[in-house]
Amino acid sequence: MGGDRLRQRPHPWQTKCCSSVMVKYDVVVIGTGTAASTAAMRCRKAGKQVAVVDSRPFGGTCALRGCDPKKVLVGAAEVLDWNRRMGEHGIRADQVQIDWPRLIQFKRSLIESVPKNSEASFVKSGVATFHGRARFVGPTSLEVGDDVLEATNIVVAAGARPVDLKIPGAELATTSEQFLELEHLPERVLFIGGGYISFEFAHIAARAGARVTILHRGQRPLERFDPDLVDRLVSRTRDLGVDVRLGVSVTGIIGSSTGVKIRAHSQQGDHDFDTDLVVHGAGRVPEIDDMRLNDAGIEWDPLRGVKVNEYLQSVSNPAVYAAGDAAASAGPPLTPVAAYEGKIAAENLLKGNHRKPDYDGIPTVVFTVPQLASVGLHERTARERGLAFRVNQEDTSSWYSSRRVAERHSGFKTLIDDETGRILGAHLLGPDAAETVNFFALAIRKGLTSTDLKDVIYAYPTVASDIPYMI
Repeated sequence: MGGDRLRQRPHPWQTKCCSSVMVKYDVVVIGTGTAASTAAMRCRKAGKQVAVVDSRPFGGTCALRGCDPKKVLVGAAEVLDWNRRMGEHGIRADQVQIDWPRLIQFKRSLIESVPKNSEASFVKSGVATFHGRARFVGPTSLEVGDDVLEATNIVVAAGARPVDLKIPGAELATTSEQFLELEHLPERVLFIGGGYISFEFAHIAARAGARVTILHRGQRPLERFDPDLVDRLVSRTRDLGVDVRLGVSVTGIIGSSTGVKIRAHSQQGDHDFDTDLVVHGAGRVPEIDDMRLNDAGIEWDPLRGVKVNEYLQSVSNPAVYAAGDAAASAGPPLTPVAAYEGKIAAENLLKGNHRKPDYDGIPTVVFTVPQLASVGLHERTARERGLAFRVNQEDTSSWYSSRRVAERHSGFKTLIDDETGRILGAHLLGPDAAETVNFFALAIRKGLTSTDLKDVIYAYPTVASDIPYMI
C-alpha cells in the first residue's frame, strides 16, 4: 500500500534494485504505536525524510489492542460494581447488568477510526507509510514486500506479542487482543497467568456474569506490586467469585466436546479444569523475533528486546535505536514510557547521544475494581539498598473516601526517607488510586518532600485529600 503510493509518486531518492524498488530515507521507524509515532513525528518535524512500517493496522497496541479498548470494558465493570456496592445504601441495582455484545460494539465505535486517522496523520506530516513486515537485509536496509528501504538511521519500536506458552495445545488459547473482540462472553473463562492482564480481564468477565478462574504458577501474582496490597486485591477478587489458584502450572490445553480442558500441576499433584474459553495472560515479549536482526548486526534478547546503551542506541549497530516494548531498556513496559523513550531516541538520533532516560517515579496501575497503583521503590527494595526510611501503611476501608462508595477493600503503604523527608515509594489500593498515585509520581520525579505534599490545600471531599494522612 505505502510502497504502491511511492511508486506512483517517485521520491527523489527512489531507485530500481533488480525487481525491487529501493527508497532512501533519513529515518525509518518500525511500528506505528506510541513509541514509534513519537519518534517518527519528532524526526519529521526536524526536517528529516521519514518512513514508518507496520504489518498491522496503524495505531499500535495501546490504542487498538490494549489500554484504550480495555478501559472501555473496565469502565462498564466500575459502573456495575458501584451500583452493586451501593445496593444497601439507596441504589436500586437489581436490573444493572452488562450487555456484552453492545458493550463490544461501543468499544469498537471508539477505536475503529484509529488506523485510518493514524495513517492520515503521518501522510499529512509528510511521513511515508508502508504496510508489511519489516525485515533487515543489511545494517541500515529493510525489506518490506517488494520494497527495500535504505536509511541513515532506523528506530525499532515494533511493540510486543504474547509469549509462547510452550505447552501442548497452546494454539487453543485466546489472546488478550482476541478477548477484546469477543462477540459473546462464554459462561466459563479461565486465565493463564497472574499478571495485570489476567486480573483486569477477570474482574471484567466476572462482573459480566462469567465464572472465572485464574491459574498462576507462582506463589504471588502481580509481582510488580506491593505484596501486602496484592493480598488485599486477591481477597477482593475471590470475594467477587473468581477462583484464584496460586502455585499451579498449566501443562497442556485440550479441546473437548464441552469446551476446553486445562491440564495443570501443583505441589498437590495434577489437576484438570474444564472451561469454555482459556485466555493467555502469561506475559508478552518484543515482537522482533522474525526481523532478521542478526543480518543487521543487532544484538537482541528474545525476552527483553534490542540491546541498547544508556541512550537507547543499539550496542552493536550505532545506526539503530530502539524504544518501547522492543527495547531492552531499564524502563517498565508502559505506554507513557514508550512515548518517553520514543522522544529520547529521536533526540539522540537527531542531535547525537546526549540524553539518558530517567525512570524514577513512573506510576503503574492495575485497572481492577478497586484499582491497584504503585510508584517508586517497594519496601523490600528500599531495605535491600540499606536506605533509612519510615513506612506508613493502613487499611482505609473505614475512611470516608471508601465508605461513601461502600468499598470494603482499600489501603496504602508509603515510604518516606528519614533524613530528607522525600517520598521513596507509594502503593495504593482503592477508589481513584490510578489518579491519586500521580501526585506521588510528581513528588518523586521532582524531589518533593512529605511536608511539601502536606502543605497543599486539596479539594475536598476527594481521594487526593487523603494524601496528607498517608505521609
